[in-house]
Amino acid sequence: MSELTIDLSDIPLTPFGARDEQKLEAALIVGTLYSPEVVELLKDPVERTTWLESLAVAAASYAKYKAGKPVSKIAEEVGRSEHTIRAHIQGKTKAGRLVISTYEKLKSGTLRLVVPFSGEIQLTRVREGFEKEKEALVRKVTELENRVSELQGEVERLRKELDACRESNDKLTRLIELARSRLQLLEELKQALSQL
Repeated sequence: MSELTIDLSDIPLTPFGARDEQKLEAALIVGTLYSPEVVELLKDPVERTTWLESLAVAAASYAKYKAGKPVSKIAEEVGRSEHTIRAHIQGKTKAGRLVISTYEKLKSGTLRLVVPFSGEIQLTRVREGFEKEKEALVRKVTELENRVSELQGEVERLRKELDACRESNDKLTRLIELARSRLQLLEELKQALSQL
């Protein structure tokens, strides 16, 4: 298993605009989530949901605070009371302290996120998936080729039948013409006999 290092060097520490705010907020969430203390806290399934929500609110509040927004505006945007927002940005809550700590590491350039990455395993799974899909497609192509071959045989058989029908039709047409000419000859003989 290899490691994937996440580069956070281009994160704006003093956001200007919504996009910068979102970048800082995401970096604060991810950076804090991968801190050993939070990893331990998230192991408790009862606390996990509450912790994740609290962390998200603290990160959003701090990013907006660093963008220079007043607490009242942050409270309105985040959907929490001004008291809660102040507690997070002043580090009076555990989530707030962790987010501020992450920000300080980001600011000093010491925040380094290294995530375990099982790239080979994933590539092997992708390859296996492609191989299975390739085999299925090869089977499908073979089936379609066989069907095309069957249909070509059927077309050839029908073409021969059509040729035979045309030949029979030509014979019948000649026979009809012969019968008409004989019938006409018989009519002429009948008229000639009636005049005698």
